Amino acid sequence: MIGIIGIFIFFVLLALRMPIAYAMTLVGFAGFCFLTTLSAAFSMVAKEIYFTFSSYSLSVIAMFVWMGFIAFYSGIGTSIYVFAYKLIGHYPGGLAMATQAACAVFGAVCGSNTATAATMGAIALPEMKKYNYDTSLAAASVAAGGVLGVLIPPSVILIVYGMATRQSINELFMAGILPAALLIFLYMVTILVLTLRNPCLAPCGPRASWEERLNALRGGLGEAFTVFLISIGGLFLGWFTPAEAGAVGAAGILGVALLEKRLSWDGFKKSLYDTTRTAAMIMLLVAGASVFGRFMAISGIPTAFAEWTGALPLPSFAVIAVILGIYLLLGCFIDALALILLTIPVFYPVVVDILGYNPVWFGVIIVIVVAMGVITPPVGMNVYIIKGVAPEIPLELIFKGIWPFLLSLVICLIILISFPSIATFLPNLILN
Repeated sequence: MIGIIGIFIFFVLLALRMPIAYAMTLVGFAGFCFLTTLSAAFSMVAKEIYFTFSSYSLSVIAMFVWMGFIAFYSGIGTSIYVFAYKLIGHYPGGLAMATQAACAVFGAVCGSNTATAATMGAIALPEMKKYNYDTSLAAASVAAGGVLGVLIPPSVILIVYGMATRQSINELFMAGILPAALLIFLYMVTILVLTLRNPCLAPCGPRASWEERLNALRGGLGEAFTVFLISIGGLFLGWFTPAEAGAVGAAGILGVALLEKRLSWDGFKKSLYDTTRTAAMIMLLVAGASVFGRFMAISGIPTAFAEWTGALPLPSFAVIAVILGIYLLLGCFIDALALILLTIPVFYPVVVDILGYNPVWFGVIIVIVVAMGVITPPVGMNVYIIKGVAPEIPLELIFKGIWPFLLSLVICLIILISFPSIATFLPNLILN
């Protein structure tokens, strides 16, 4: 009962606009104090916060986040889009397809859906406007493409999921590759179907020569992609730990930006400032979730939920469908990273220990489900980012264009549930 009251108070604090990390910490501390003693609660909070901010493993977050901000402020994101545009911009809906390809590549550099949406929105929307693309399709394609940043390595959300569940970061990164490729394909099919049905939505751009395409690789893009391959490839091959891979990637991208003279002193300072702010926000969320998780554990809610789930006269796939439905509903109101940290103590034991699902597969599945939340109302973080980048576009117009891409995410989810080996094939290949 105390646990249920704590969850209710937590949502009340969210409704009062208290930051999620503070709400989790406050409720976790108060609940733990009520169930134990004040001294034990103070000790628990101090230890959880200290262990989080002094964790060597979590330093990987700062490294990969910095890698992304360097790419943003050095203009490498622009080069990525230009290359993708030169490659496939002449097809029906080619610019929107190029946006998906560019989002995938930039997501592979930064690992963040918000950074991917912001960067590609600033670059792609003016280009699509210039070629008379439908405003709703253009804005929605960028918002949806930003979701790719949470699946493709080095996904920050997969890193945090791995830390929270003690799963291998290498395996989670490998597990995200094929589902990300599947989602990119479904996005492009969606754009192609929409534009074939109504060519006025997205006129074809001019065809670029192979010389122009090769020239688009210059200016640091080829070097940046090489750095990514060394960083992530070295992680998969066991050359680096996750933290070392992040450091290699950040140092490599910084070196490329400096050698190409693409990063100003002001851009360098901004990359450090934004990295510090973002990393601190993530660390506070992890610390708050740890405190809240300790309260949940001592309240008995995870155990009671596991027992209740195990007693349900339903097949395992029906139970997992209910759990994913809860994730989808909560994802419409709570940030993706916070949602995963908040719910892991309750749902993870049920899915893995009671239902027997693969924990790596489950990580990929819930990442896709919470990714739906960043493009659906009322929160729809990526949609609001696009609105911030292009304030002249009405919010309802962006949400209107989102639904075909949301359908693609649902189809991707159904395929992964029906064929779990898509997510587990590469991790199993490495283990074997």
